[in-house]
Amino acid sequence: MDAVIDTNGTGLARGPWAPLSPHEVAELLTGADFPWWIAGGYAIELAVGEAYREHSDLDVLVLHRDQARVSRHFDGWDLYLADPPGTGRLRAWPRGERLPSRVHDVWCRRAPSEPWSVQLMFDEADGDEWVSRRDSRVRCPLAQLGRVASTGIPYLSPEVQLFYKAKNVREKDQLDFERVLPHLDAGQRAWLAGVLELTLPGHAWLGTLKR
Repeated sequence: MDAVIDTNGTGLARGPWAPLSPHEVAELLTGADFPWWIAGGYAIELAVGEAYREHSDLDVLVLHRDQARVSRHFDGWDLYLADPPGTGRLRAWPRGERLPSRVHDVWCRRAPSEPWSVQLMFDEADGDEWVSRRDSRVRCPLAQLGRVASTGIPYLSPEVQLFYKAKNVREKDQLDFERVLPHLDAGQRAWLAGVLELTLPGHAWLGTLKR
């Protein structure tokens, strides 16, 4: 998984990925003064309780309002913003620069010579509620946004992760849905079905969720 880096308009470079494991991320974020959750496919595996597929990167969800604390914790790292979003281009995140509201994706590596190892996903919050960056109608209490694995690692609740995966379902997303579905309780299924009906009416997962 590579991205094009625009180095002040003077050239382009590509960088490989060597993602940290969830355990390594937990060590990295020990003592962090902001909430964080393992996200993406790893979050689904933590909910299932076992690894079952390969991963090309590792996502960590944090809150946009905590960006200054996040930046301080990653002091000394090489951080790049996916900006403009969706273009595949990255630009450096200088210390002290406030993230534009449109930016929700930051790639992290320990040094320019090293591979990318963590992808930070910045989401919104309104008081004690998490608010989806895709649709502000989709919300849940921050207290219910994450869970903690038996290993002590916090991860994004699977129903929330599945909501993000539902927009463009790839083979690995379908596999994640099928593997974690037996682990969702009635409340989690109802929440996911409700937000899919709101944002993606007619989605293929709805029939399964309502059985």
